[in-house]
Amino acid sequence: MSAGDYRKTSDLPGTLAVFPLPGALLFPRWPLPLNIFEPRYLNMVDDAMSGTRLIGMVQAMGGDKARPDLAMVGCAGRITSYSETDDGRYLITLTGIARFGIAQELHVMTPYRQVTPDWEPFAGDLVSATDVSLPSREKLLGALRAYVEINQMHADWSAVEEAPIETLVNALCSGCPFTTMEKQALIEAPTLKARAETLITLLKMDVPGNDAGGTMQ
Repeated sequence: MSAGDYRKTSDLPGTLAVFPLPGALLFPRWPLPLNIFEPRYLNMVDDAMSGTRLIGMVQAMGGDKARPDLAMVGCAGRITSYSETDDGRYLITLTGIARFGIAQELHVMTPYRQVTPDWEPFAGDLVSATDVSLPSREKLLGALRAYVEINQMHADWSAVEEAPIETLVNALCSGCPFTTMEKQALIEAPTLKARAETLITLLKMDVPGNDAGGTMQ
C-alpha cells in the first residue's frame, strides 16, 4: 500500500510502533528525514519494512530518559525512503499519513514501544486541505517578518512567498525553535488553518508590543 492509498481510517492499522522524539514534528503529507542508530529503533525499522512500513512519531514529554512519557497525540508516517550506511545506521524518510491519539500503550515483547492508535479524531488528515480551509498567507507572513526581524534571522522571502501554504506552515512549525509543549500544540491543532493560527500566536510571542506575549502552558 502506497502513501496515497490510505483513504479512510479503516485502512490504517490497529497497532502502531512509536518513536518518542522531542522536537521532531511530522504532519500529514510532510517528509521527515531520520538517522536511526539505536538498536531498538533499528529493530523497529526492520519490522516496519517487513510490514505496513508505518511508524508513529510521538514527542517525548519528560519522565525517565530510557522510557519517556508519551504525548497523547502523534503522527504516523510511511517509510518512503530507506538506505543503510556502512556503520549500520538507517537513513529513512517518513512521509506523514495521519495523526492519531493514543488509546492505550500495549505490553509487548519488542524492544520498541507500541500503542493502539485512535485515528478517528484525525480522519480529515487523509484528505488534502481545501481552499476554504487554508489560512491567510498575508497574516502568516506578517507575523513571520516581525519574528525574523526581532530574532535577527535571515529568510529566503522569494521561497517563502512562493511555497504552497501547507508546505510553508509545516516548514515553519518544524523549523522554528519552539518548546516541546508549543510544538505539541501545533501537532494537536485540529485543522491546517488552526495549526497556522497557533503558529502565528507562537511567532508573535517573541515580538514586543503585541497581544500574544508570554509562554504557552
